[in-house]
Amino acid sequence: MDEQMFCFQCEQTAGCSGCTKNVGVCGKTANTANLQDKLTGALIGLAKACGNNQKTENTDRIIIEGLFTTVTNVNFNDNTLEEMIEKVHREKERIAPGCVACISRCDNTDDYNMDELWNSDEDICSLKSLILFGIRGMAAYAYHGLVLGYEDSEVNEFFYRALSVISYDLSSDKLLETVLKVGEVNLKCMELLDRANTDAYGTPTPTKVPLTIEKGPFIVISGHDLKDLELLLKQTEDKGINIYTHGEMLPAHGYPELKKYIHLKGNFGTAWQNQQKEFDNIKGPVLFTTNCLMPVKESYSDRVFTTEVVSYPEMVHIGEDKDFTPVINKALELGGYEEDKKLTGINGGEYVTTGFAHGTVLSVADKVIDGVKAGKISHFFLVGGCDGARVGRNYYTDFVKQTPKDSIILTLACGKYRFNDLDLEDIEGLPRIMDMGQCNDAYSAIKVATALAEAFQCEVNQLPLSMVLSWYEQKAVCILLTLLYLGIKDIYLGPTLPAFISPNVLKVLLDNYNISPITTPEEDLKKILNK
Repeated sequence: MDEQMFCFQCEQTAGCSGCTKNVGVCGKTANTANLQDKLTGALIGLAKACGNNQKTENTDRIIIEGLFTTVTNVNFNDNTLEEMIEKVHREKERIAPGCVACISRCDNTDDYNMDELWNSDEDICSLKSLILFGIRGMAAYAYHGLVLGYEDSEVNEFFYRALSVISYDLSSDKLLETVLKVGEVNLKCMELLDRANTDAYGTPTPTKVPLTIEKGPFIVISGHDLKDLELLLKQTEDKGINIYTHGEMLPAHGYPELKKYIHLKGNFGTAWQNQQKEFDNIKGPVLFTTNCLMPVKESYSDRVFTTEVVSYPEMVHIGEDKDFTPVINKALELGGYEEDKKLTGINGGEYVTTGFAHGTVLSVADKVIDGVKAGKISHFFLVGGCDGARVGRNYYTDFVKQTPKDSIILTLACGKYRFNDLDLEDIEGLPRIMDMGQCNDAYSAIKVATALAEAFQCEVNQLPLSMVLSWYEQKAVCILLTLLYLGIKDIYLGPTLPAFISPNVLKVLLDNYNISPITTPEEDLKKILNK
């Protein structure tokens, strides 16, 4: 290819077609993008080497960690990417030493050249991209499960199969089967992570979370890794340092075993894409545990820390020992704000509420069902997904504002920041906006939907339930594939359709699942409610 880089895995890719210049829209350089391709190619080689050779006790973790490293907004550090590539190569040499020394090379376990994928037939490229981006997202969930000591052999084995498929010459029909298999296995993976989180930290309960930052030293923790938050809370006990969540860490406030720490005070700022503005000269350090990191600005570059697979050049990285002393010392050095700093949500609200996971919602299922039967609840809307900076994402705010006053809004992932500070009142004591958690907590939404379908003795597609989803990166891709695997239809998707979905593949999705690109809140609500 003539371009310096090629990447179209996120929603904000240049021109809605692909980033092909020196720097991608997300901020990663061409060299970083190419190293991520090399890492993916190395993972494919490792996966194929395990086809006829016994993997080690470390192979699964290396596969999962490597895939997670290539998710958008995770790793901007060429050095750590090169180290990860070498780790993959060393693992392959341990598993299949004969391949390295083989004179009559078959090339079967060689690193895959990703240019072969990007330059392949349009439909083949589209379907293989759905597989690849789907398992990248699923790897993030599997990684969080591993951190808590939970894994599933079927989930782990599928990564090898899916990676290998990318290098095979298969028909569109066969590839489509694997696409839907990604959705099936991801459901199992999300179930695994749900169990890991609730076993470790209890069933989330509805919790009102303030947006005001109290005076004095504080640390902001961002991302998805609840274990990192727990460790930070333990290490900051009795040190006079308050802890605030950011982005997808917000749902942590709903878990009983985390909310018991009295210095877990509230949430800092709004959606991840606003961090460069909201972190400008921030008076405390910020710890990134997973993705959603943006290129770091000079005004706060001395107070950004990373851990796990997140890496950024020249930022202090907290290693496997999980010693957060550098973060703690920086918080004490900066001292925090001299007076309470009142922040608000995007719409001016002073607090947000979280903790409406499936355990909580289903505990009041009788009340919900009675509300529907009595005509007090007319419709359920699942409005959530990945947020981003592209113009037009205010659609989701306007959509929620215009929903009928007798409808319930289920939400999850960072897309909720568009409207989660709105006061939409309640219906018979049930709040109209229910935050179900992180993106992986789409499992909660699925559990609630299937439970309602059973209660009303109908299919999910027959419920007064509509899904209006936003997407940005690869975790949203695997969730969408799970919904398709479950046969859920009439999903509204935006703000744009994925660049990696070819016209023919799009036609398949439209014909079989009636996926609709969003238009305007007014038009879409009219279609939904008059159906």
